Amino acid sequence: MSIFALIASAVLIVIAAIHLLWALGYWWPITDEAALARAVVGTRGITRMPGAAPTALVTVALMFAAAWPWLPPSGLRTAGLVVIALVFQLRAVFAYSPWARAMTPEQPFRRLDETRYGPLTGALGMIYLVLAATTTEGF
Repeated sequence: MSIFALIASAVLIVIAAIHLLWALGYWWPITDEAALARAVVGTRGITRMPGAAPTALVTVALMFAAAWPWLPPSGLRTAGLVVIALVFQLRAVFAYSPWARAMTPEQPFRRLDETRYGPLTGALGMIYLVLAATTTEGF
């Protein structure tokens, strides 16, 4: 199952790196801050990216999630994999909920959330569930 761990970690490291760029005030891949905020946050009327602190916290959380599959087999590792899987699955479900549509109506975020962000987080959630189910030591 290390191929799943490798895929999940590589994807999350790339996403964490992008969030780190944003935390440092580097707007990529869209150089206009308002357009980037509409693409990656999507809340009604957004014109600015979130601040450095919350974006850096997301970076740290993503890095922990990327590293977690590589911990030695243990109950803690398994429990963490399950929690990470649930967080990603909840994020995927959020992308398609009426509440999300009302909370994040800005385009292109709404389209990207339903066609890219939601499916990606759903796939990551499934990978983490597989990793949790195939760990050599249980709870």
